[in-house]
Amino acid sequence: MTLDPLPLAALPNRLVRAGWKRELTVRGALCEGPAVAVVGARAASGQAMARAHAIGKHLAGHGVHVVSGGALGIDGAAHRGALAGGGTTTVVLGSGIDVAYPARHARLFDQIVAQGGALVSMFPTGLTPRRGTFLQRNPLISALADLVVVVEADVRSGSLSTARAAKIQQRLVCAWPGSRGTDRLLGQGAAVVESPEDVMHALRGSPRYPAPVALDATAQAIRDAIAAGARDVDSVVRATGLPVRAVLRALPSIESRLS
Repeated sequence: MTLDPLPLAALPNRLVRAGWKRELTVRGALCEGPAVAVVGARAASGQAMARAHAIGKHLAGHGVHVVSGGALGIDGAAHRGALAGGGTTTVVLGSGIDVAYPARHARLFDQIVAQGGALVSMFPTGLTPRRGTFLQRNPLISALADLVVVVEADVRSGSLSTARAAKIQQRLVCAWPGSRGTDRLLGQGAAVVESPEDVMHALRGSPRYPAPVALDATAQAIRDAIAAGARDVDSVVRATGLPVRAVLRALPSIESRLS
């Protein structure tokens, strides 16, 4: 069990390939085998948490390590799924290695280490978490994995920053459709997952992509207006001649294509 910072020369090969240049503190042991990051909303729906748990359990049952951020919601469900599948999982903390956050996950974190997984932190011992530290640690989540699965997210979810980091690190990004954030990712080229088996196929090099959906005439007019310089609803209405209600109704269907 390592509690001193790992020097850069001792970092796992996966982190080296991702260009990681910061020392880490680890409780437990980092995994070098195939790994998938499973992330998403803290205030997740029950259905999404069941999906995250099922993915974690399925991956663990096939010898795949599960990485997540230890938070409430999707993260915790994915970690618990990995344990239920008899596998290992890594928690990337947004705090110092000795600060269990959220506190209600302290026992879960102990179970993770006892089952052969790890807690890892890029922050000094004793540091309490804040919003900025979670965003800072998100690229480490993707760097420790071969691909990232976003199960459920809003468009402002921190898990989308993990997906952005994954693209920079040349990791595959997958998303489960049905939430605004994941639908945006799919519109930006993410692979689609609708079952744990889809995740395994993606990990093995056979990701599935959603079929492109053509914009209807209203959405196309709005997109053309935005491309021509319209920057708010009023300017879109002026450019297209469409009613405000029609513009507001159509915007969600094209926002992922504008990102």
